[in-house]
Order: sequence, then C-alpha cells, then structure tokens
Amino acid sequence: QVQLVESGGGLVQSGGSLKLSCAASRSIFAGTMGWYRQAPGKQRELVATITSTGTTTYADSVKGRFTISRNNPKNTNLQMINLKPEDTGVYYCNVKLGPRGIETDYWGQGTQVTVSS
Repeated sequence: QVQLVESGGGLVQSGGSLKLSCAASRSIFAGTMGWYRQAPGKQRELVATITSTGTTTYADSVKGRFTISRNNPKNTNLQMINLKPEDTGVYYCNVKLGPRGIETDYWGQGTQVTVSS
C-alpha cells in the first residue's frame, strides 16, 4: 500500500508556470511514478511518467513544456511552463507497483490546475 498526496495546483494565466509535487507515504525504489489529468467531461489521460531508473515519457501535447522529475524515492515533481487553457484539469499523481503487466495502480486525490486565457 502507498498513499499519495499532491500539492502545487492553482489558478494561472495562459503562458504562466506551475510546479506540482507528489509525496508518497513510503519510498518507491521500483515501479513507475507519473502524472495524469482529467478535464471536465473528458477521460483521464497520461501526462508524464518516470521510472525508477529515470526514463521519462510525455504526452505529445505537453512535450517541451512539462518536465517530470524525481528528487528522491518518495517524491515526484511536474514542472509546467507555458501553460495553456487546454491544460486545465485535475492532476493526479500515480504510482504503478508490481510485476510488469499486472501492476497495481495507486492514485492521489488530485490537485486542480486552472489556466485562464
């Protein structure tokens, strides 16, 4: 079991920046940490992930603007620059643990990001 707590969301103007942080209740030495988002009326979508070895993936819509990082085994951050109104949504921290193909997903409660035009 692992609990995840996100922080750093808020209201920002288009072109602005925000940094999201996710703190896990225990160290994550294996598995993938990541960020997903859900806009009103839409399905939750992947934003970015980072493995325990530092390999990152990004949604095409955020490449070049968002950067995911892990400062320590219990934390992941998402630095977002040049934010656009379409980035608005609830951002969820995610951890995938377990054998590949049968991982267990853990989710935080989410943090709201609102980008005004």
